[in-house]
Amino acid sequence: MDLPRGARYLFSMDGARVVSLDQLEDDQSYVVSSYKSFKNANYGKKSGGWNSTTAPTTGSGWSRQSSMSRKQSVADANELTSATSGLNITKSSTTRVIRIINNFDHTVQCRVLLNLRTTQPFEEVIEDLGHVLKMNNAKRMLTVSNQEVRSFSQLRNEFSDVDTFYITSESRVLSPPFRRSRSRGALAVEPIINTVPTKAERQRRARSKSRPRALYAADPDIVKVPPDYTVLDVMKEEPIRVQIRGTRKTFFPPMVHSPADDSPPDKRLALNWVYGYRGIDTKRNLWVLPTGELMYYVAAVAVLYDRDEESQRHYIGHTEDIQCMDIHPSKEMVASAQKAGRTRKTQAHIRIWSPETLYTLYIVGNGEFEEGVSALAFSQLTGGNYLLAVDCGREKMLSVWQWQWGHLLGKVATMQTEDILGASFHPLDDNLMITYGKGHLTFWTRRKDGFFEKIDIIKAPSRTVITSLQFEQEGDVITADGDGFITIYSVDSDGAYYVRMEFEAHNKGINALIMLPEGTLLSGGEKDRKIIAWDSLQNYNKITETKLTEVYGGVRSLYPQRPGRNDGNIYVGTIKNHILEGSMQRRFNRIIFGHSKQLWGLAVHPDDELFATAGYDKNISLWKRHALLWSTQIAYECVSLTFHPFGTALVAGSVEGYLIILNAENGSVVSSVRVCGSALTCMGFNPAGDTIAVGSQNGSVYLYRVSRDGFTFKKSNKIRGVQPLVHLDWSTDGNYLQTVTAEYDLVFLGRQRINTRKKCICNEGC
Repeated sequence: MDLPRGARYLFSMDGARVVSLDQLEDDQSYVVSSYKSFKNANYGKKSGGWNSTTAPTTGSGWSRQSSMSRKQSVADANELTSATSGLNITKSSTTRVIRIINNFDHTVQCRVLLNLRTTQPFEEVIEDLGHVLKMNNAKRMLTVSNQEVRSFSQLRNEFSDVDTFYITSESRVLSPPFRRSRSRGALAVEPIINTVPTKAERQRRARSKSRPRALYAADPDIVKVPPDYTVLDVMKEEPIRVQIRGTRKTFFPPMVHSPADDSPPDKRLALNWVYGYRGIDTKRNLWVLPTGELMYYVAAVAVLYDRDEESQRHYIGHTEDIQCMDIHPSKEMVASAQKAGRTRKTQAHIRIWSPETLYTLYIVGNGEFEEGVSALAFSQLTGGNYLLAVDCGREKMLSVWQWQWGHLLGKVATMQTEDILGASFHPLDDNLMITYGKGHLTFWTRRKDGFFEKIDIIKAPSRTVITSLQFEQEGDVITADGDGFITIYSVDSDGAYYVRMEFEAHNKGINALIMLPEGTLLSGGEKDRKIIAWDSLQNYNKITETKLTEVYGGVRSLYPQRPGRNDGNIYVGTIKNHILEGSMQRRFNRIIFGHSKQLWGLAVHPDDELFATAGYDKNISLWKRHALLWSTQIAYECVSLTFHPFGTALVAGSVEGYLIILNAENGSVVSSVRVCGSALTCMGFNPAGDTIAVGSQNGSVYLYRVSRDGFTFKKSNKIRGVQPLVHLDWSTDGNYLQTVTAEYDLVFLGRQRINTRKKCICNEGC
């Protein structure tokens, strides 16, 4: 189509904007536009200046004009996008998108676009389809139920609801495993007869060592009949077909059905405990409420932790991850902002809620923020009636709200290329705001007409990243930066800010500043892990310092344990996701433990109320209810975890292909076993505990004989696969193994396949 300004936007027929390939659905129509706004029109006809049409179809099989050839009735689905230029990609009576499979090798398959009104004979179309599947002399097209397709008319009428066909060159179809029919026609099934192959047949079936042995057939619709069930038992129910990431998947119901009353239980899950702390990628994330509770956020949950009662309360009003938070000067309200999701229910907005009742009081800016909110702050004067927010979008908009009414008082584009790390109202002037970030420190004043003006800084230092901000009692501004410097700004008689003092406080970056009531400034370093106290009344002389151990990491947040008291006790949030308590005069103790990198391994103890966790931070931890029993540092990044059925051994699978066996009582490492060179993504013991199955990223399943209550392993078998495995589990009798691939296919292995050891062809010493 000839669009004057190009095809820039895509909409569904109801006007919803399409921004991702995942939103496209089969057999649906879409509208292409040069403009961002959607216009309701009778699409499919010409109306005004808007053009709406289906893809032109000619006598050829391609949905575009081209010269006639024998290949014209077949178009590869990869070219479907370029072939159907225009707006409509719906299925019509003249075209069909089907999946064809080589009947001799089910791994060779393709999706094609057929023109059902082509003048080419049906036999030649079958031969062309055979060439697509790398077959010579293709003669027949068959459905999954062995029904032959002899004409385009049958494809259009009798088999209109069938989308998978087999192409063969034999006069009769080879006997595939039993399949569920996708059509309502007669069911023709040939039984599978297991015969002992002759020596010549075994030689013909021999594979090259360089070619991997397939763990399963590529067709997900295969159903093998167990000996205890008849063909009618297998075929009597239709499968469920769902679309996952653009691929159509077919799942079959189980042989043993659930009880007749399959209504959901009258119980609902309630969040009981949040383990860990988020300090690795946040800015300021630690407060103390007047009740003594610690407040911080993890994912989309605001956590209120009471150390004395060893209890947690949770605010769960957000639908996406919380990005920033601030507490009202009265300590009776909290404002928290979330990032933007993909739907209207997950738009970026600000929630103001009560920490006492955990009720949502106000919702501000719903739909006003583009990607999220990077900074948030209440005003300090006039009862904290104003709220400022900084958008994460392209222009980094600074906005001021009267949050009780949801009124936007004014906004200005900061025009920063990098994210703004923080913002704050001046404690003595609600019309003066400060934003800071990478290469950015700006003073803004809001006029009565709602417009903003910048205030100049006289000879501003060129710092890479401004990381934190505090104020002296007289109103002077204190900043910390990524170079380890602390800078104090004062204002002259003309209202311009200048650098009053500057000194190097830490070796490298400073993440946290906090001014105590008595005039002591505390600074926390990220790289040097130091907490230093400075006397602001004595020209910032150093009072004392302390250094955190390496296992805790650098400082992320600082907050006094009892705000308003001069006892020196503080809480420290670290970049390795721990929360510590202590003072400058005594050591710091960890009160909350968290994994510092992605968490992948989770295993529940078979008998006790225990569970273990492991992740990329190389830590394996055991928990009992809310308490950490032990944590062990190992040499490998972990992605899977499982307990032995007796509960004595804990086994972890690593990214490097090692099994690490630990004593579950104390966390000591007993031994390690090299399995392969790929990540061990899933594993599980059989119910008897004498065999463990290990699934890997290379698609293979490794079986080990286990003895000594789970502490000794001996390799017994290897089953090769193609697609990466993400999960596996055993049947209750230990005779079957179920695996799930990264492509969402279910693969079942029986006892004969599990227990049979075949000759090694992998050159890995199997």
